[in-house]
Amino acid sequence: MTKRVTTHLFDRAIVVPAIGEAFVKLDPQRLYKNPVIFVTEVIAVLVTLSFLRDLFTDPLTALFSGQIAAWLWFTVLFATFAEAVAEGRGKAQAESLKRAKTDLMAYRLPKDDSGLDEVVPAASLKVGDVVLVEAGQLIPGDGEVIEGIASVNESAITGESAPVIREAGGDRSAVTGGTQVLSDSIKVRITVPPGGTFLDRMISLIEGAERQRTPNEIALSILLSGLTLIFLIAVVTLGGLAAYSGTVLSVTVLSALLVTLIPTTIGGLLSAIGIAGMDRLVRFNVIAISGRAVEAAGDVDTLLLDKTGTITFGNRMATDFLPLPGIEARELAEAALLSSLADETPEGRSIVALARSDYGLDTTDGTVDAVIPFAAETRISGVDVGGRRLRKGAVDSILRFAGTLSGQAPQAFQSTVEKIARTGGTPLAVADGDRILGVIHLKDVVKPGIKERFAELRAMGIRTVMVTGDNPVTAAAIASEAGVDDFLAEATPEQKLAYIRDAQKGGRLIAMCGDGTNDAPALAQADVGVAMQTGTQAAREAANMVDLDSSPTKLIEIVEIGKQLLMTRGALTTFSIANDVAKYFAIIPALFIATYPGLQALNLMGLGSPRSAILSAVIFNALIIIALIPLSLKGVRYRPAGASSLLRRNLAIYGLGGLILPFAGIKAVDFLVNLANLV
Repeated sequence: MTKRVTTHLFDRAIVVPAIGEAFVKLDPQRLYKNPVIFVTEVIAVLVTLSFLRDLFTDPLTALFSGQIAAWLWFTVLFATFAEAVAEGRGKAQAESLKRAKTDLMAYRLPKDDSGLDEVVPAASLKVGDVVLVEAGQLIPGDGEVIEGIASVNESAITGESAPVIREAGGDRSAVTGGTQVLSDSIKVRITVPPGGTFLDRMISLIEGAERQRTPNEIALSILLSGLTLIFLIAVVTLGGLAAYSGTVLSVTVLSALLVTLIPTTIGGLLSAIGIAGMDRLVRFNVIAISGRAVEAAGDVDTLLLDKTGTITFGNRMATDFLPLPGIEARELAEAALLSSLADETPEGRSIVALARSDYGLDTTDGTVDAVIPFAAETRISGVDVGGRRLRKGAVDSILRFAGTLSGQAPQAFQSTVEKIARTGGTPLAVADGDRILGVIHLKDVVKPGIKERFAELRAMGIRTVMVTGDNPVTAAAIASEAGVDDFLAEATPEQKLAYIRDAQKGGRLIAMCGDGTNDAPALAQADVGVAMQTGTQAAREAANMVDLDSSPTKLIEIVEIGKQLLMTRGALTTFSIANDVAKYFAIIPALFIATYPGLQALNLMGLGSPRSAILSAVIFNALIIIALIPLSLKGVRYRPAGASSLLRRNLAIYGLGGLILPFAGIKAVDFLVNLANLV
């Protein structure tokens, strides 16, 4: 699959704008949503004011306070820079979509015979307008194909280089504004007003202009705010203890100490992690309407899939010609082909395609005396040719046409019809006048590779449930072939909705894949609703994710990305808290060693002085944020494993690493600080 845009972690086209955006994000009205970094900015302002005061009263102290102020500002800037880089990568993804938006003109057709055809700007189109789009032209807006069939290039939307077929009726009628018709022509009824098209919404969502914080992010922000308050109390207490013991700790030192102890690492990377999660979905051609959906995907344990168009291709297709005894298969295939020439349904076209591919049959219109088009009332189509009356259609309709009662049909015919029905297929009978030739086997064709993908979902602990309006016999056959864990047959939209609500009451997180209007209520109720891009407008509006490739098994990638987001946030939170604990025990002995010489035994790193210790900690605190930006953007690698196993791995790598790294890092920075005589 050709991806839309490929960017490196620190692509120049992203980094340069992100530097400027990082300064814009210093606005307190924007930064207050991140309490930890907001507190850091307030402290940076206070230390900056102390530096300006020291310039006139104590130049030596000004050197120290100036360095502290500079690194505090760097800490805040690195945090805003991380968010800006994450947003920048999303905006880069949207650039190719923007190129699909041009000043289009549309060929609008009259609503009745009294009107005139006219060429109008696409922006002036209204819902309900019908436009003609011919080969080489761009589709002017979102809509439904109401007439015709065409090959459409949707690479600007899906990233796929291969064109797709869009046709009237069925599940392949939805078209997206900005895509190009490559062959033939289609008539499209506009279903979305200008400015609110799918393409417009995608660009807005990818750019992250309206990204809302998720419940987990809000909960984590509350936790981080609580930790910040705890460390604030601890620092104030230390200040009082220092004054009582005769140790002078300036406001600059206490402020710097507070910043090094509060969870600035995860606070600075929290927004970047959430934005990067949505960005990773875009790279898999999935548009997430909210970060909440990405998080929920990581905890999904049940997946509901609509059968038609999701598990199967969407239209029943001819798979076999089954002649009666004494009838040649080629004769049956030829009769089926001729009688389907006037059948423009997907099933009719599949019969023609099967006859031509399996038997090399073809025909010319010149040999046909009369064409009987398919009609819903008769459920028959056919031709009169050379004195023969060839018909194809529903079993009971063909028996009536042939003048045969149901109970008087040949035994072989009845057995074949029953066998097809038991396997979940649809039998179509073919007759030549009063002579029954055989049966055409129509069936829902399961998409290739889907059974193996469902096995992967099962290994991830996700239960798959197929929902369909078919009868239980047909549903059971398709469910068995597709490899789902369970199925819900004869399901109405209300039953789908009730199923999801009952499962959610039981504590389950539900994902739903669908493409039809009847799936819309269930898609809206599900914790993760994934609509196929080829689906109806109602389905896409109801879902909180849209799969541009229309692949139902894409949920595997969606779940993995959701789990990766949660794991990344958990890993960096573990690292940040362990980091703060380590810094506390690394710095405190150095601060009080002059007053309490006995603390020398705890000064394991042998930091040069209290000032070098606090400056080194502040520098390390700033640099660790920039060092972790690649991890926050790429995410922690997901490996299928149990929760306890993941927890042990998380603590071993990020917990232990968070405890050890500050000791080594602060010592290295302290060595350089003293070597350069910065304090």
